[in-house]
Amino acid sequence: MKTAYPIVLTPTEKMYAVTVPDLAISTQGADVVEAMYMARDAIGMWICYEQDEGRPIPAPSDIADVETKPGEIKTLVDIDVDEYRKAHDNRTIRKNLTLPSWLNERAEKAGVNFSQVLQEGLKSRLGIKKQP
Repeated sequence: MKTAYPIVLTPTEKMYAVTVPDLAISTQGADVVEAMYMARDAIGMWICYEQDEGRPIPAPSDIADVETKPGEIKTLVDIDVDEYRKAHDNRTIRKNLTLPSWLNERAEKAGVNFSQVLQEGLKSRLGIKKQP
């Protein structure tokens, strides 16, 4: 599900406060770019939680209907909820694997955490620097 919600950025002395009027949530960022990133994250997290609880998700309102005070910025933040959910899904998946017996014995004697080594190897192979 791709959508875009209006947000309101309110500059303060040290950061931007962000509100998402349609969802009654707020966040903040050090600058406009971080504030929009944090808004996208907050929207994604909120929608996923509400979906998991079986509650309806309000449709985004028209940005023209969003009221602002002088100095505030109103804009839209887009989000692909399905992609957000995939990127933040940290459920564990059980995988069977095979390796030579001698390698298994050496690894067990060395106290190797097979799961951790496999995760590190996959991240390296896929060029993943950090967890999304």
